[in-house]
Amino acid sequence: MNQSPTKCPICGAILTITKLHCRACDTTLEGQFASGRLMQLSADQLQFVETFLQCEGKIKAVEGKLGLSYPTVRARLRDVIRALGFETDESMDDAEAFSEENRRQLLDDLAAGRITSETALALLRGEAV
Repeated sequence: MNQSPTKCPICGAILTITKLHCRACDTTLEGQFASGRLMQLSADQLQFVETFLQCEGKIKAVEGKLGLSYPTVRARLRDVIRALGFETDESMDDAEAFSEENRRQLLDDLAAGRITSETALALLRGEAV
């Protein structure tokens, strides 16, 4: 079964579910139904959330499973948090993203070719990649 689109392909607004159908008994409900916050995520964001949950929220485990660096995982997590409509503590994010250990990891990833220089710059700026 195809994934339900969440945004209008014409204007980009959030789509509203107006019809539900039961295949078993052929019942149909019409109205306006909320889809929930997770439906607002892109396919990539939803896949990240699933991996994050499988790893029980342990960033090190997410790093290993996805082959990403700590700063990249944090940036993707912040991106999901914002997409769900929540605020993030930017000062805490910046402090974590730019710790000496994280800088070293970022440089190691760059040197090993796991990330590009453009990605490294975006991560240093705190942008999601």
